[in-house]
Amino acid sequence: MSDDLRFPPGFLWGAATAAYQIEGAWDADGKGESIWDRFVRRPGVIAGGDTGDVACDHYHRYAEDVGHMAAMGLGAYRFSIAWPRIFPSGGGRPNQAGLDFYRRLIAALRDHGITPMATIHHWDLPQALEDRGGWVNRDTALRFAEYASFLFQALGAEVPMWATHNEPFVQAFYGYGTGENAPGRRNPWAILPVGHHLLLSHGLAVDAFRAAHLPSAQIGIVLMIWPHHPASPRPADVRAAWRIDGGMNRLFLEPLFRGRYPEDMLRHFGRRLMRPPVRPDDMEIISRKIDFLGVNSYTRLIHAADWRDLLTGARQVPPRGPTTAMGWEIYPDCIVEALAKAREYTDLPLYITESGAAFNDVVGPDGHIDDAARTDYLRMHIAAARRAITAGADLRGYFVWTLMDNFEWAQGCAKRFGLIHVDFTTQRRTWKGSARFFRDVIARNGL
Repeated sequence: MSDDLRFPPGFLWGAATAAYQIEGAWDADGKGESIWDRFVRRPGVIAGGDTGDVACDHYHRYAEDVGHMAAMGLGAYRFSIAWPRIFPSGGGRPNQAGLDFYRRLIAALRDHGITPMATIHHWDLPQALEDRGGWVNRDTALRFAEYASFLFQALGAEVPMWATHNEPFVQAFYGYGTGENAPGRRNPWAILPVGHHLLLSHGLAVDAFRAAHLPSAQIGIVLMIWPHHPASPRPADVRAAWRIDGGMNRLFLEPLFRGRYPEDMLRHFGRRLMRPPVRPDDMEIISRKIDFLGVNSYTRLIHAADWRDLLTGARQVPPRGPTTAMGWEIYPDCIVEALAKAREYTDLPLYITESGAAFNDVVGPDGHIDDAARTDYLRMHIAAARRAITAGADLRGYFVWTLMDNFEWAQGCAKRFGLIHVDFTTQRRTWKGSARFFRDVIARNGL
């Protein structure tokens, strides 16, 4: 293998999951209700009427799943902690059974030499806090800081990598703006308050992390960074793509790393009577120094100007190449461009914390799943990650989304992203061809 296809020594190869998508056991052992537990019970909001009540039953089968990780050679596993499993009502007295589950999981990972990366919040806010206003309510940021502080004290010695939030853009825009995700609110005027309070809670959690004095641990955040291209060279289309980039990418990168919101976004949203509720010292808290940035990037989006969309003044145009089962264009340079965007704002170590694809996998007569399309996708995107390093990105790791087929949010269980196939009736796990491919990539530290 040519040296230019190898990755740097110590490069971290991993897989990522999220608690609600895999754990199941939605009301077991004292766990409280999350906004997703409530949301999935609304008629018609989830494809196929699926729920995460059982999902992959990882809560009971975590030891088996860690065994698969070890056999694959994973160097790291990125998982999320279910806030209502720890604090059923969002705060107060912790639920010992929930904490013990994560202690068992972390111990199993460490026993197999797999680095735990814990995401503190992956969209599953306790319903009790949503009932009091959710992320529109500034108090939720304070409750998040208390929750994070408890985790640092209880688990910090065993977890070397922490991420405060996963993709705050999605929670703000799709959870509160369009209602496509939990909690299902349809209130565009909530988008900026929710985004601001998520960022504020991140900064407060960073303060709690520093106060916990965990010298061998690091803290960061995971952002959704997708490239946005104009549909044509027309100035109106160029401006439309820049606005969407502002809403998805810059609205979060700029506060985190420059301590301010993008002026063009403040003007754009201000004309719609939308502003983030900034108080004195908020931006200083939000921009606290972190140790790494996680980047989730799956594709690019192409935009044309269209003022019929009153919020963005833009519309998305169809992909220009082959697509995945999600309808997302297969565009490996999304990795290169997303990391370049991140480097405009920070020189911190970077991780690709999610990269993967859903395809319509077919189980063969012999039980094998030859998901050649996913293998090709990973090969191209891993190669793109290597090109980004050559271009100067301080990329330290690549995490595949996802370890195993799971509950894919509003898409239900039909969209399969996993390296491992899950039969949701029997809970049988079966390696796909892509899992064997990724095992070999890890063994070679490259392609």
